[in-house]
Amino acid sequence: MRLSLIIPVYNSAAYLRQCLNHIRQCEVAPHEVLVVDDGSTDESPQVAREFGVKLISNGGRKGPAAARNLGAREATGEILFFIDADVCVRHRTIGDVIAAFEDDPSLDALIGSYDDAPAHPDFLSRYRNLMHHFVHQRGRREASTFWSGCGAIRRDLFLKHSGFDTTYNRPAIEDIELGYRLKSAGCKLMLDDSIQVTHLKRWTFWGLVKTDVLDRGIPWTELILRDNRMPDDLNLQLSQRVSVALVYLILLAALFNTFWLRAEFLAPFFCLLFFALNRYWVDRGNRRSKTVNVVMALSIVALGALSYMSRQLALIPFLAFALSLLFMRHRYEIVPEKRSLFGRLVLGVYTAAAILCCVAYAPRHPVVALLFILLAVVILLNNQFYLFLAARQGRTFAVAAIPFHILYHFYNGISFTIGLSRHVWRMLWNRRSAHEARAMGNGR
Repeated sequence: MRLSLIIPVYNSAAYLRQCLNHIRQCEVAPHEVLVVDDGSTDESPQVAREFGVKLISNGGRKGPAAARNLGAREATGEILFFIDADVCVRHRTIGDVIAAFEDDPSLDALIGSYDDAPAHPDFLSRYRNLMHHFVHQRGRREASTFWSGCGAIRRDLFLKHSGFDTTYNRPAIEDIELGYRLKSAGCKLMLDDSIQVTHLKRWTFWGLVKTDVLDRGIPWTELILRDNRMPDDLNLQLSQRVSVALVYLILLAALFNTFWLRAEFLAPFFCLLFFALNRYWVDRGNRRSKTVNVVMALSIVALGALSYMSRQLALIPFLAFALSLLFMRHRYEIVPEKRSLFGRLVLGVYTAAAILCCVAYAPRHPVVALLFILLAVVILLNNQFYLFLAARQGRTFAVAAIPFHILYHFYNGISFTIGLSRHVWRMLWNRRSAHEARAMGNGR
């Protein structure tokens, strides 16, 4: 069975080189490799030519959906295997994909997952890619959608369903939308968690938020409402939906406490948050920008002033120590197992003491207790994810990931609200347009 491997690329020469190099090392070679250039201005086309693969121009920047569709039309294999330019396959990946289709003639499409060894060592990239790995590893065997980061489909079926929706002119949910159409048509989609690829992408904080809200959350909400379909799978599992609701209850409780108890509550709460987030900046080590240092320093000074005004003086030494860390040239090891026993002991004692101090200063009030109870419920709902992170990267990494995961649930709620509003507005607008059209017809 012939497999055509299709890779859309836009200004990713360095990643593409690694991607193609891994494909070259596969035990089973694909029938052909098609790189579709989506208007790159860097050396991506030259890299493709260097490896001798088939290079196709998309005629300018039209988005990955259009690029993949063009590659599919030019392909000659029975199976289309889509991967991203920032993805590296394993030695057995191509062979495993071909075997899956040969062993099951009824299989229409197949998706895999990222592995648990992301290429970039910084905290945020590891956290994000490990979350994706965890979600796909726990997904249903009978997949509820498609994924173009590592997904294969029969070519005739892909063309029959018109491929990806090109109205998504930048990386978004074009693969999810195709998966929904395939499922509605009764196609057989499977998730094989043994087919794994390495993700090379380096995530930034704002890039992560932008992707999750603008490119994924809002359009996915609109797709769910359009098709009236929300499977209990992957990112849409019931536990995740409940977590979103609980995070907003936590926010309401925090707002109530802020206005009712004033600064007494703010200082220990934000100190706890800061101590958890500090791991993010520590792991970035020497690459931190001056802007980051200034923002973090001002945040610590503000927390110190708040602690002083609310007479929570015992918090100030912990903040002073944290402030000094910002201006020291860190030599922290990225891999937890390589950090010295003394370093881990100091970090553990310092974190435990800081948390105990913050808890001691937390006011005794029912709504404060409710806030921490809700927070504990959210952590318990997602405890398997945190245990997974702890097993892969260490306990302090898992603790540092909790604020980011809570933030993820928070802006998922924002995405749903915006997506719902846009959907309702579009329905009302279409209804109004239809009414006006009928009125004009009757007038004639």
